[in-house]
Amino acid sequence: MTYKLRRCVWEITLACCFKCKYCGSRAGRARENELTTEECLKVADELIALGCKRVSMIGGEVFMRRDWKEIVTRLTRSGVAVNIITNGFLFSESILEELRTANIESVSVSLDGPREIHDKYRQKGSFDRALAAVSALLGAGVPTSIITTLHSENAPHLPEMLETLKPYPIYAWQLQACSPMGYASDGEMDHRFDFRMVMDFIDKNADTVPFSIGMADNIGYFTDDDGRLRGNRSGVAFFRGCLAGISAIGIDSVGNIRGCESMYDEKFIEGNIRQQSLRSIWEDPGKFSYNRAFAKELLTGKCADCKFGEYCAGGCRSYNFFVHGKLYESPYCARNT
Repeated sequence: MTYKLRRCVWEITLACCFKCKYCGSRAGRARENELTTEECLKVADELIALGCKRVSMIGGEVFMRRDWKEIVTRLTRSGVAVNIITNGFLFSESILEELRTANIESVSVSLDGPREIHDKYRQKGSFDRALAAVSALLGAGVPTSIITTLHSENAPHLPEMLETLKPYPIYAWQLQACSPMGYASDGEMDHRFDFRMVMDFIDKNADTVPFSIGMADNIGYFTDDDGRLRGNRSGVAFFRGCLAGISAIGIDSVGNIRGCESMYDEKFIEGNIRQQSLRSIWEDPGKFSYNRAFAKELLTGKCADCKFGEYCAGGCRSYNFFVHGKLYESPYCARNT
């Protein structure tokens, strides 16, 4: 079977101005021997050659890498849509101007609760600076979204956060579950929250605001309103199973390749672009076997008996692995909780 690469999440540096308590990659300092500018441009060319349509640039903090614009521009000049995910703390007029000239598709700003909670898990003053970045981006006409990582402390404050965001003409607000990996696995926080409450919140408010509110792929699965709850206003979209290694790929700052950059464990590394071409890794029939060789017989727990199991394939591989180590069993599926 031929797999077509369509999406990539690319961690271009691990350097970050924060050490957030739930950072899955344990960002802070740049890794030794991160990919050079020349190597990154080669990766960009390989993504283009493979037909990748969309790249999400992440860190660490993207803007702590001085050559970020050069890398982004290499992609956008060939028609690849690039989204940058940022904490907004280092935002400046010069960065704003570079974003405009780099032809960025959109920017997503992380905002993880009301001021007190957001600053507690990130850094004092980070909430206000994130909102200032949102205002600057929107003022410059850059399509802007918000990403919120949910855990036990901030999930109950979603109504308050909604009131904060209502005045801003953002494009979308994505709600994703905090995965107990990286710093979030150190025991300083509780990643769990009430999934049903989140879905009820979206259902209640989705039609009352001008922007889309939706769940990420590690929440929900095959409820009656699955498409609508994922931010699709037509309501026809639904979760189609984990796409890691099927149409998506992850690249870290030293060139390791995974099916998804949230599968942040050495066991999921399929190769490194310093030893192999990206094409040879992607087209190797033995790679990404956890998804490419999926069969419904691999499902365990309640997923094994679910009528949607063969379509959902057990939900998010990364979230499953880091919560309870079972790749083919969703620990908090909306159909079974």
